[in-house]
Amino acid sequence: MSTTAENIQRQISENPILIYMKGTPQLPQCGFSAQTVQALMSCGERFAFVNVLDNPDIRAELPKIANWPTFPQLWVEGELVGGCDIVVEMHQNGELETLVKEAGQRAAANESGDNA
Repeated sequence: MSTTAENIQRQISENPILIYMKGTPQLPQCGFSAQTVQALMSCGERFAFVNVLDNPDIRAELPKIANWPTFPQLWVEGELVGGCDIVVEMHQNGELETLVKEAGQRAAANESGDNA
């Protein structure tokens, strides 16, 4: 049986673009999660999410692993990007779309077996 930390590491490594949030992209349960997921969705790439309200073990453990105390948390290619303020700022200055699109393109290339 996997530990919570192992599950988190697996989620982060298996999903090139991953957001840990309160609620779902279609029904965010806090304003910060809503702003963050809206910025992420505007980039047009597929992403995975984990609703920490449905996963109290992840909600308790992830801040220790990430050294980031709050949610949402956006992870791209195994690296913590940040929370709401950082993601919204990156979206406003165009950095988020570049980061997310490049990660999406690399993921698509890896899925097709093309090692570009």
